[in-house]
Amino acid sequence: MKPSFHEPSARVSSAESPSKHSITLKVNGSEKQLEVEPWTTLLDLLRENLELTGTKKGCDHGQCGACTVLVNGQRINSCLTLAVMKDGAEVSTIEGIASGETLHPLQAAFVEHDAFQCGYCTPGQICSALGLIKEGKAQTRDDIRELMSGNLCRCGAYPNIVAAIEQAKQECEKEEKP
Repeated sequence: MKPSFHEPSARVSSAESPSKHSITLKVNGSEKQLEVEPWTTLLDLLRENLELTGTKKGCDHGQCGACTVLVNGQRINSCLTLAVMKDGAEVSTIEGIASGETLHPLQAAFVEHDAFQCGYCTPGQICSALGLIKEGKAQTRDDIRELMSGNLCRCGAYPNIVAAIEQAKQECEKEEKP
């Protein structure tokens, strides 16, 4: 009889488990050499190995956006991404967005517009909004709502979040112009 998936005998013993993989990531500007198991998600690597707990584990299925980080400037759900897939990548988390003690314009706008209520989704919202601004696709409030639709706020602070992103987007665009 074939063992069921949940029986201990069906588990792979540590002697049979695949070896760890060496990867290099540049996380918030610092290069990290890491040994990871092939099934380690980027989210778990950030939270458990690097102790960057600002990135939150929400649904763990890529549906809530709480785990959003930037990889090579693109926003991704880190819970759906295996760390080994991003060997050599540059990763930005909420911990790397501020410039020292100076908040990023998005962080300042979230504070100003009270766009964080419980705060659990805020790191993912801010990382996603930063990616949105860099993409340059959002021209209207409706665009912002649509492009942020992968990030859920259980408090329902969407009007404040959209207002904060709209303000920060304008500030970031002014900074980029010569």
